[in-house]
Amino acid sequence: MTESTHNIDLQKYFERIGYYNKPSLDLDTLKSILTQHIRTLPFENVTSFLGSPVNIDLAAIEQKLVNQKRGGYCFEQNALLRAVLQQIGFTVTGLAARVLWQTPPGHQPAQSHMILLVEVGQVHYLLDAGFGSNTLTAPIRLDVSDPQGTPHGTYRLTLSDEDYLLEVKVSDSWQPMYSFDLRPRTTGDYKIANWFCCTHPESRFVEHLIATRAFPEGRHALLNRQLSYQPITGPKTVIMLASVEQLRKTLLEVFGIETPREAGADQKLANLFKVATSSESCDQSIANIDQAAS
Repeated sequence: MTESTHNIDLQKYFERIGYYNKPSLDLDTLKSILTQHIRTLPFENVTSFLGSPVNIDLAAIEQKLVNQKRGGYCFEQNALLRAVLQQIGFTVTGLAARVLWQTPPGHQPAQSHMILLVEVGQVHYLLDAGFGSNTLTAPIRLDVSDPQGTPHGTYRLTLSDEDYLLEVKVSDSWQPMYSFDLRPRTTGDYKIANWFCCTHPESRFVEHLIATRAFPEGRHALLNRQLSYQPITGPKTVIMLASVEQLRKTLLEVFGIETPREAGADQKLANLFKVATSSESCDQSIANIDQAAS
């Protein structure tokens, strides 16, 4: 069955994310589904970190995120969310963004991040269930340039020519997350970007183990063996995990991810616990955790 004809089992999906209302084509439904999706389905790259390519055919995504109770990254999270919303009856367009988070000024990377544009009535909203530790936990109006609050942060969208820039407020400054235009993207566009992200040796999703998950009180984030927690209010806490078993336990109990016990997996995880070089100091890891987890 091709992606264009594959239908998500909505009952199983709603059971998976804990959504028990009758969906309607309104903003409340959109917010509720997004909230439950993000709280339940972790952002994670275990598959690519362990050396396997990520299959983003819709049936494979449903099997992994819904039936196998795993998570995924942007191409999986947002493809699943798009399919669900379209089956409900929302008008949803897949877009692509250039990730600018913690990059040098003037940097123009490829459009390697999948995002969604959803229409509710006559209003268009940006949705993104797959940007790691800065994942949007509420829809953002496309036609509003003033700051917009979400449960886990404040964001703003500005338009220059045909490009939108999404920024997040960090302390008292605005930091760019990504830029995008409104040209619809095809399955082929996403497959090319996904192949780079999950197989190229310089991809962060191949080099690092990443997991994030939003909760009502804050966000947990994992970068390799470093676990952080950022509450809604208050300082971030960071701890370093001490063993492979502690890492597996954290992935399961905090993020809801049962790490595969396939051949070579333990060795790959064990490599994370080798003595860090001076260039991989704890301070540098803390500075980079949000960049790698996006």
